[in-house]
Amino acid sequence: KGMPPVSVTVHRTHEGTEGIPAKAGVGVPMVNYLQLAEHTGTHVDALSHMSPDNAGQTIETMPLSLFYTEGICLDLSDKGLGELIEAGDLQRACDKAGEQIRERDTVLLYTDHYRKHFLDKDWINGPGLSEEAARWLGLKKIAAFGVETMSPGISGVSNRQVHAICGELGFTHYENLVNLQLLVGRGRFRFVGFPLRIRGGTGSPVRAVAIFN
Repeated sequence: KGMPPVSVTVHRTHEGTEGIPAKAGVGVPMVNYLQLAEHTGTHVDALSHMSPDNAGQTIETMPLSLFYTEGICLDLSDKGLGELIEAGDLQRACDKAGEQIRERDTVLLYTDHYRKHFLDKDWINGPGLSEEAARWLGLKKIAAFGVETMSPGISGVSNRQVHAICGELGFTHYENLVNLQLLVGRGRFRFVGFPLRIRGGTGSPVRAVAIFN
């Protein structure tokens, strides 16, 4: 929502392009041309995206330790369309999983919204964190949290405030994660979500991975 469309076109083929002749039996290296926003698909937000107060904290300035952490996945799949996830819901999900949120964790929030609603009319109406829940996570000094939805809060209700709280308390979040159902009930894992080192970047696409011992 609000992002330019993704474009992937062929910039150069093995057969050669005008001005770059292919030698007999040797192809020209093939190259595609990508155009996309920093906040396309599975991505992480830089703190500079959160608020003007964080203008200097662009993606290439954020320590790599924020993107290589221990992690847990909490089951919040009982939350429906447009429903706020409250701090009490997060605590109950921790209790159900027998897990505690530790300092510098990445906390992934499974709602099953991706499998139920990706690209249908309700894709934009997923559940999201309340202001209180975002602050509750931030005060636990996590590195980040991650959601399946295209925004961490609910648009027009809590989303702008959740972003601001992330900037205020110095933690970030991932959006548009998939396959979280594979993590539920399996305990702690190593989370890897390195961003591209974009100069002045307000965020970056990532390939998010959970690694179990």
